[in-house]
Amino acid sequence: MKNKTVVLFGRSMRHILRSPDTIITVAIVPIMMMLLFVYVFGGAIKMSMDPNVNYVTYLLPGILLMAIASGIAYTALRLFMDIQGGLFARFSAMPIKRASILWGHVLTSLVSNAISVAVIILVALLIGFRSGAGILSWLAVTGILALFTLALTWVAVLPGLTAKSMEGATAFSYPLIFLPFISSAFTPTETMPPVVRAFAENQPVTSIVDAIRALLTNQSVGNDIWVALIWCVGILIVAYIIAMMVYKRKIA
Repeated sequence: MKNKTVVLFGRSMRHILRSPDTIITVAIVPIMMMLLFVYVFGGAIKMSMDPNVNYVTYLLPGILLMAIASGIAYTALRLFMDIQGGLFARFSAMPIKRASILWGHVLTSLVSNAISVAVIILVALLIGFRSGAGILSWLAVTGILALFTLALTWVAVLPGLTAKSMEGATAFSYPLIFLPFISSAFTPTETMPPVVRAFAENQPVTSIVDAIRALLTNQSVGNDIWVALIWCVGILIVAYIIAMMVYKRKIA
């Protein structure tokens, strides 16, 4: 299955390279949001923070999660287009592991989102992002982002398999893109009204953002990293099981 997955991954990546607007769109919107928050809202938001806080470094984890949430929408769209184009039907008649088709899309999502994340970090460096994190901390950040991407990609597989229209295949991503705004991504949760604060502090984005931020700034991570991992692994397992059940019914 590994070789077939690599072949299908190569096919999807060639499509992206022929149409680089996917990566550009996924990276450009979060970059514009980052510039907006740093240069328009940042001055007012920093009044509620320690004066020594580097706001670019503070908001970067939330921007990265937003970019990944945008990127996985294209996974659902590519999967939907393959089904509508009859690709699944043709591959089902060929002597290959059927799960290879899905894993090809999942691997494409991991690589394309990694490229978008790297582009955003480079732009963040240009406008003031600085990190004293060591190699182990950067590896931990990379692992969390990869696990988050993998979890959301399997969530994206569901609408990709079941949607009736292109709009339906991508609409699920809007709440995911919006979640960082109701979290600790852009402003401390202590400044929020009680009900909003309770939601913000108990949804997955906040623990993931706090864990990545602590790793990048050499601060104590505490329990945030374990909570973040539990959220990512939990979402991944549930989404994977449901997606495979739907997939098997679809090709049966």
